[in-house]
Amino acid sequence: MSSGSSSVVCWKPTNGQNSREKFESVFRVLHDELIAHFASKGMPKDAIEWYSRNLNYNVPGGKLNRGLSVVDSVEILKGRSLSNDEYFKAALLGWLVELLQSSFLVSDDMMDQTMTRRGQPCWYRVDGVNLLAINDSFMLEGAIYYLLKAHFRTESYYVDLVDLFHETTYLTDMGQLLDLITAPEDVVNLSKFSLEKHRLIVIYKTAYYSFYLPVAAAMYMCGIPTFDSTAMCGGTTPDPYKLALDILIPLGEYFQIQDDFLDYAGTPEQIGKIGTDIIANKCSWCINTALAIASPAQRKILDDNYGQKDVAKERAVKQVFEELDMREKYKIYEEGAYQRIMGLIDTISEHQESGDVPGLKREVFKSFLDKIYKRSK
Repeated sequence: MSSGSSSVVCWKPTNGQNSREKFESVFRVLHDELIAHFASKGMPKDAIEWYSRNLNYNVPGGKLNRGLSVVDSVEILKGRSLSNDEYFKAALLGWLVELLQSSFLVSDDMMDQTMTRRGQPCWYRVDGVNLLAINDSFMLEGAIYYLLKAHFRTESYYVDLVDLFHETTYLTDMGQLLDLITAPEDVVNLSKFSLEKHRLIVIYKTAYYSFYLPVAAAMYMCGIPTFDSTAMCGGTTPDPYKLALDILIPLGEYFQIQDDFLDYAGTPEQIGKIGTDIIANKCSWCINTALAIASPAQRKILDDNYGQKDVAKERAVKQVFEELDMREKYKIYEEGAYQRIMGLIDTISEHQESGDVPGLKREVFKSFLDKIYKRSK
């Protein structure tokens, strides 16, 4: 297949589908395409079945927010409903983001020795998988570049997409490294923690692939030009990709800090799980905020009790968080973050479109922010 349009005949939306069902229907087409390509290399039946199981077990579960946000962003940027061809391409890019997420999770769960993911055993814990999950993670990532080539090779932005996925993967790996050496689950050393390290881990491990990648992919698909093709003689026209990055990275920081706070303050009924950051020695916003202002006595309690698989010790840490009024500090942080991000969104000029050249739209970023602001789960 040399372009996206040749594959769309294999996919048609079904009447009555909601947005998630429609998005999931594209995955089934991509799964079959990947399996057919795999089989075409002469792979035996047991290998084909293994790859299919890897794809089905690890990719389509979860909230799918990252993938769906590609489709949403394309629709907002185009300012209209998408044709079947456009929807398929946008959804395909969304599934590439989900494939990247899946490859990260499979390997991350092994490194962290996590027990469950999305309500089922982590892939490496499935009977017969174990260390084979390392290669399965590679296979999930490799599928991205096969599908990119199969569907976007003839597009003018093909190289931009390849570069975007490669760079995002590398940056996320950097964040994962910093997280692993700062907060190994079995070695607690709070002197390695700081709000600055937390910021770097969040930016590189989460914000780039969760927020910038989906929007940048949508921007490339919609033909939004880079700085080199939009800069005027005076160099005053902002690079839309740099502008998007400057908004989405702080938005990603806000999202993760919110997640950290909910892990401590949210109830299982709210967040759908029991918070584990304290007992798992996570370098979270809460512990770093506490370390920055704790008294010597409070610091000793944190040193003695953080990262211990003991309910009483977890309770002691939470008590220090309460004494330091973590809930109020988060409330102040959240309002400040919201105002800063809204200020950045407001810098977008929606009158930069020229002829058929599309420009950024504030609604792309406001839709992200609206989903996150004051969420409780």
